[in-house]
Amino acid sequence: MRAFRTVFTKELIENLRDRRTLLSAFLFVPLMGPLLFAVLTSVMVERAIGEAEEALRLPVIGATHAPNLLKFFAENGAEIVPFDGDLVAARAAVRDGREHFVLAIRDSIGAELQSGEPAAVELIWDSSNNKAQRHFSRARNLLEAYGHKLGALRLLARGVDPKVIAAAFDVRINDVATPSSRAILLLGTLTYYLLFSLLLGGMYLAIDVTAGERERGSLEPLLSLPVRRFELVIGKISATVLFMMLALALTLAMLVLSMRYLPLEKLGMASNFSALIALKIAAIMLPMAIFGAAMLFIVGSFTRSYREAQTWLGALLAVPTLPILFASIANVRPSTALMTIPSLSQHLIATNLLRGDEVEPLHVAVSVLSTLTLGLALVALASRLYSREKLLG
Repeated sequence: MRAFRTVFTKELIENLRDRRTLLSAFLFVPLMGPLLFAVLTSVMVERAIGEAEEALRLPVIGATHAPNLLKFFAENGAEIVPFDGDLVAARAAVRDGREHFVLAIRDSIGAELQSGEPAAVELIWDSSNNKAQRHFSRARNLLEAYGHKLGALRLLARGVDPKVIAAAFDVRINDVATPSSRAILLLGTLTYYLLFSLLLGGMYLAIDVTAGERERGSLEPLLSLPVRRFELVIGKISATVLFMMLALALTLAMLVLSMRYLPLEKLGMASNFSALIALKIAAIMLPMAIFGAAMLFIVGSFTRSYREAQTWLGALLAVPTLPILFASIANVRPSTALMTIPSLSQHLIATNLLRGDEVEPLHVAVSVLSTLTLGLALVALASRLYSREKLLG
C-alpha cells in the first residue's frame, strides 16, 4: 500500500500543477456546461410559452368572402390581417419568410357552402421554415374545428344527430405521464452529458501518466524503481478515477443548482434532479469511472506522444456514448440483459431516477457487477502491458 500511495500522490500533485488541464477538466465542462444547458433550456421554454400565448397573425386573401369563418378565427385569438396581393405574391412572401403562411379564400366559397359542397380554402406555407410550424398548425387546427362545426350543423338541419355518424367511438385520453417523466423530453440528454463529463475529467491525466511520461522520458526511470508494476498501474488508474469522480461531482452539483431556476412548471413539467438523486447517480457511475479510466490508460499506453494520445483518446470518448445514442433513438426500456453493457446500463438507471420511476435492485446489482468486472479486467490487462519490456521501445 505504501508504493500505491506514493504513486497515487505523485500523479495527483503533478496533475494539480497543470493549470490548463485543471481548467479543461473542472471548469469548462463540469461548471460551464450545466450553466449553458440551463440558460438554453430556459430560453427554449420561455420561447415556447411566448409563442403559445401570442396572438395568431392570420394574413388572408379574400377576407370579405367568408366573414363567419374569420369571426370564428378572431374569437379563438387570431388577428386577421388582409393580405395585399394575389396567390403569386402570397407564395413569394411565404418563401421569402415575410409571412409564416397565408390563407387564401376563393370568392365561390359562399355558394359552395350554401349548396352543401366542400368549400376549398388554401393554406400557403413553407414546411422548411421551423418558425412557421407552430403558427401553421394552429391555423390548420382552427380550420378543421370550423369545418367540423359546419358539418354538424348540416346534419342537424337534416334531422340527423351528428353523434350518430361522427362519434362511433368515445375516445378518452388518459395520460399517465408524471411531471418528472414529461421533463425527460427536455432533460433526456443529461445522462449523455454526465458520462462525457466523467470521461473527460480523467482523460488529460490518463494521457499524462502514459504518453506524457514516455514523451518526457520519465517512464523508464519510474519503471526502474523497486515498485511492482501492478502497484504502479493501480496508483495511476486510481488517480484518474479520482479526477473523473471530481469532475462528475462538480457537474452534478451545478446541475442540481441550475435545475432550480428552470421554468419547467410552465410546461407542466417538474425536475426530479435533487441532491439525493445526484448522489445515487454518482454511485451508479463509479464502476463506469473505473472502466473508463482503465480503457483510457490502455489506449494511452500505446501512443508515443501527448498529441497522438489526445487524438486517439478524444475519438475514444465517443465509443461509450454510442449505446446511449442507440437507446435514445430506439426508446429502449431497462432489462436485466441490457444491464451488462457499460454506459448503457448507467444511462438507463439514471434516466429512471430522473423520471422518478422505481429502479429494480437486480438491475443495479447487475450493472455494478458487470461494469466493475470489465473494469477490473482492463486494469489487469494494463498491469500486464506494463510488465512487458516492449513498453519502453
